[in-house]
Amino acid sequence: MAERAATVPQAVGDDELITAWGLLIESVGTTGPLLLRGVDPGGGDMSGPWFEVLIRLQRSPDHRLPMSRLAREVSLSSGGFTKLADRMERAGYLTRQDCPSDRRVVYAALTLEGLEFAERARARHVALLREHVLGPLGPDGLRRLADLARVLRDTSAAAGGVAGGSPGGA
Repeated sequence: MAERAATVPQAVGDDELITAWGLLIESVGTTGPLLLRGVDPGGGDMSGPWFEVLIRLQRSPDHRLPMSRLAREVSLSSGGFTKLADRMERAGYLTRQDCPSDRRVVYAALTLEGLEFAERARARHVALLREHVLGPLGPDGLRRLADLARVLRDTSAAAGGVAGGSPGGA
């Protein structure tokens, strides 16, 4: 790690570095809630973890993922995720499925109702992304943002950061 630190460019002052990071955090904090407004097709605003679970399952093969992986990816404790999965199951959006080859693994899987709900929520979310992210940044800015975010994610994960990601992370 000391070798890596020695190769980091020093052409940026401490205040500029702190400001840039703070702006990134502020932009996510102020833009994030805008991206969930009206995403719940029932007219309400959906919580971030609820939406992330729906989108991750909607984009996954067979619309299912191991519950432990989902909990990690949406940054919830296993207990917190279990409570969220219970609510989503009561709402009719997901079911739990045992893994036939490993008794320790339980999948969260979208029901047909959950898949339809996720698709409607995703369509609204995409419209909001186009308005609040693509609009201000433009196509080239969006691609640069994605490239830079991917670099940060991958180098942080390689340095021992928490693995996880956004609903659409690739």
